[in-house]
Amino acid sequence: MSGQVKGAGVLFAGAMLCAHAQWLNYPAPGTPRTRDGKPNLSARAPRASNGKPDLSGVWQTELAPPGENQRLFGPLVSDFVVVPGDDPRTFSKYFVNILSDFKPEESPMRPATAELFRKNAEKRGTENPPSRCLPQGVPRADIFNYAPFKIIQTPGVIAVLYELDNTYRQIYTDGRKLPVDPQPAWVGYSVGRWEGDTLVVDAAGFNDRSWLDLMGHPHSEDLRVQERFHRRDFGHMDLSVTVDDPKMYIRPITFKVTEVLVPDSDVLESICNENEKDRSHLVTQ
Repeated sequence: MSGQVKGAGVLFAGAMLCAHAQWLNYPAPGTPRTRDGKPNLSARAPRASNGKPDLSGVWQTELAPPGENQRLFGPLVSDFVVVPGDDPRTFSKYFVNILSDFKPEESPMRPATAELFRKNAEKRGTENPPSRCLPQGVPRADIFNYAPFKIIQTPGVIAVLYELDNTYRQIYTDGRKLPVDPQPAWVGYSVGRWEGDTLVVDAAGFNDRSWLDLMGHPHSEDLRVQERFHRRDFGHMDLSVTVDDPKMYIRPITFKVTEVLVPDSDVLESICNENEKDRSHLVTQ
């Protein structure tokens, strides 16, 4: 566990140093405010022209409750706080381990999956895909606490811009179906539909090169992900994620997080492989 956390901390340190430096505190039009001028995150969620909730904005996953990760993953998470704000003690537990809600004896991994996971664990410090400046993948990019993502909602397509490595994805809401024989991609292919005030996104067509979490849980090209986005007020969005990969896991895996609006801010350009010097210092365990 120690190497995995240390590797994560070193890798993300550079990104955190520049977070939210561009157009910081620029008052965004349409943002409800309290009498003192601060954004009112408890105000009513905005609506788009079609009457559906407008999910547009810069979002970041809510931090873990104090002490949760020490309880789940041991005291070593406290030893690898690299820079202020990049604190493994406050990572989402699902970002660290997507199977956090399962007891070891209840693990849904198939035997071959467990063996692949073991091999990933042996090299997680250096071969974790982002350690090689490769994309986080989905759903991992949705729950990365320290790099926000920006949603831009239009009538036929929703763009998601991930700050880390300038990764983006498009969620088509124009009625099209998922491609039948897609070329495997890091963030797959996504289509969305509305169920009341909840945006339901189905994604498939992934390659098998990303990891589902920092611990190294793998997936196959059969992976399908469903995300359910519900903006409950101006500053908070409930996100439920279901990971379904019958080739690797005997049952679907579902977890929930809260996304918190980062008001009056934006995402930045972040290029991991420009002058990259971290990987040679990462430990293998």
